[in-house]
Amino acid sequence: MKCNREFYLRSGLEVARDLIGKKLVHNSPEGLTSGIIVETEAYMGAIDAAAHSYKGLTERTKIQYGLGGYVYVYLIYGMYVCMNVVANIEEIPECVLIRALQPLDGVDLMKIRRKKNNLRDLCSGPGKLTQAMGITKNHYGIDLCGDEIFIEEVENFIPNITATKRINVDYAGDAANYLWRFILTDSEFISGTKLLNLNFEGDK
Repeated sequence: MKCNREFYLRSGLEVARDLIGKKLVHNSPEGLTSGIIVETEAYMGAIDAAAHSYKGLTERTKIQYGLGGYVYVYLIYGMYVCMNVVANIEEIPECVLIRALQPLDGVDLMKIRRKKNNLRDLCSGPGKLTQAMGITKNHYGIDLCGDEIFIEEVENFIPNITATKRINVDYAGDAANYLWRFILTDSEFISGTKLLNLNFEGDK
């Protein structure tokens, strides 16, 4: 079952945690690809120095100021696309970075797009997964309640989740230490970083 609008109209922390174990689907002209979400990071707007929206509304972040349930994409290093899920209600600019997937459908297409054959290497990072899934900067603002890119429940799957510090946010002061990265515990498909043995602590 596809996640409805209400799923996204919650705190970015709640959405980030609850996305673990859900399935991201892209129904593209080249074919359908999907993967289980195994790693996310929450970015919490005005209270989060690591967030793009920390300093307010810009042309890039304007989608975050609308309703949750839309795609926010941006480039890193001028070439790699990162996909985020907009969370919360209007004027509360929170989002969730999708950091890694466990490939499911369309693996052959993912291998062609990535020019890789190793299953673990297809989606084990935010830039990798968008390339494998065919998600580009042109998907900025796509409605996740539509039929092109969407997220759905995985039947009978109850994930075991671990929370850790986020990656590459050392510039963010105290916010760099918040346990706002969520992973599917023991997944071999998370991005290439050592797992910290930390437990979820709500708003920290």
